[in-house]
Amino acid sequence: MTITQTVEIPADRRLTIEVPCEIPAGKTILTFTPASIGTTAAPDTLPGGSYSSVEEALQAAAEKAANPDRKPISRHFGTLSNHAFGDPVAYQRAIRDE
Repeated sequence: MTITQTVEIPADRRLTIEVPCEIPAGKTILTFTPASIGTTAAPDTLPGGSYSSVEEALQAAAEKAANPDRKPISRHFGTLSNHAFGDPVAYQRAIRDE
């Protein structure tokens, strides 16, 4: 059974709740979710947009891939000089040591 009720949290952050008789006595899990989460991107949204399902995200990705104005990532190949970071092996080791 799930009961949902929107409440105003006072400045002193104290709430008093009365549990309905339908809820059995014993261990219960209470969940508090700020209302602002419902108006912004939910924490479980997929990367790249607010999609309600994986299928919807895949469809949007397919539409982006089919865009004739889409530029390939290969346009960035070779934009850095060969010596931008010095010895590539030494650079990689330095990154790993951080």
